[in-house]
Amino acid sequence: MAKKWYVIDTSVYLSDSDCINKFGNNDIIVPLKVLEEIDKHKKRQDAVGFHARQIIKTFDALRLKGNLKKGVRIGKGKGIVKFVGLDEIESKALPRDLDPRNADHIILATALTIRDQNPKRKVILVSRDINLRVIAQAVELSAEQYETAKVVDAKDKIYTGFKQIVMDDEIIERFYNDKPIFLDKEECPRLHPHQFVMLVSSSNPKKTCLTRFTNYATKLRKITDIKSDLRWNIAPRNKEQTFAYDLLFDDSISFVSLIGRAGSGKTLLAIAAGLEQTLGDGKNKYNKIVVSRPVQPLGKDIGFLPGTMEEKMLPWLKPIADNIEHITSVEDGNVMAYYMDKGKLEIEALTYIRGRSIANAYIIIDEAQNLTSHEVKTILTRVGENTKIVLTGDIEQIDNIYTNETSNGLTYAVEKFKVENIAGHVTFTKGERSKLATIASKIL
Repeated sequence: MAKKWYVIDTSVYLSDSDCINKFGNNDIIVPLKVLEEIDKHKKRQDAVGFHARQIIKTFDALRLKGNLKKGVRIGKGKGIVKFVGLDEIESKALPRDLDPRNADHIILATALTIRDQNPKRKVILVSRDINLRVIAQAVELSAEQYETAKVVDAKDKIYTGFKQIVMDDEIIERFYNDKPIFLDKEECPRLHPHQFVMLVSSSNPKKTCLTRFTNYATKLRKITDIKSDLRWNIAPRNKEQTFAYDLLFDDSISFVSLIGRAGSGKTLLAIAAGLEQTLGDGKNKYNKIVVSRPVQPLGKDIGFLPGTMEEKMLPWLKPIADNIEHITSVEDGNVMAYYMDKGKLEIEALTYIRGRSIANAYIIIDEAQNLTSHEVKTILTRVGENTKIVLTGDIEQIDNIYTNETSNGLTYAVEKFKVENIAGHVTFTKGERSKLATIASKIL
């Protein structure tokens, strides 16, 4: 297969600093304008800043190996990296409609110049910028989206944590009578640990039972509604919420992921389960609740807000506060401050989580769909002993420009952890906030 030239846009480097190792033996063109764009982000204290600093270090290491203007071999079995400056770009390469001072247009002109100079070799522009790819198409330049973090091919392929299996009525009856039921691997393949299974009678579809699969050597576990022995009256309203509670109250499960549209109850249940196990009656499982959510996708770092770190985070965590007030029936707006003063509630900025080890805690990361795979890894590796972490989010409402439904950190974690015995997942499909909210989430 003929080698290709790949011209990589700034957006790619800022989402994956190891991207130059992902193109096989093909060669990579780095417009000098890209280095200038990367340099603007190197001081950021988030994933983008991390990738900016890492790729700069990578280029510096390559610099020591040879002349980057002539091209330096990335490694064994890999292509070369070559830097191209403005002086090498042909003035006629860029259409007159486009601004030659614009960074994206300079990168585009670089790719067009390389294409014109190498007519026998395919030149491809790689970018996560949709508009840049559209412009490339308009000027007849091949362009591709960079999606190395994508773990599934499409949204409907994302693991849901649930499966429906039709069984003979006899088996359903046996289960109702507390007889052990085992699933056969050949008849029911590709089941994962803690996947929820609804057994449906072949003779009567209305006759069902909810179970949880552990492994093929272990009997199915019956799922029951958790309504009693709760300090606060927050009980599941549908089978998916019942599944969620089953995971959230299970001591053997350290990682729980909940995906659902707005109003499905994922965040409310996560908080309610945390309060019950931290502030409930009797012996508590955890010492404190730690809550956080990403803030950088909305365009501002918390440093732009006045006050302490906790005060800066409070506006972002207003949905969490609303849920806590709803659960505890406190209406004066000071419930979070009250629990924070008692040391039972802690606000954590994800920006500063690196280096921490959080033990004996119940962690909730809301809006996790706005995290990258790198950020999710950073967060999960901070979890200490006797700690449960819950990621909640709606993959249809992503604000992070560097991710999408199939490549965001929440989806990444769901797919990677679905085979682990310490993890469980539920996808919510039914809204419970209100009839209006449910309709709005579907039609708008």
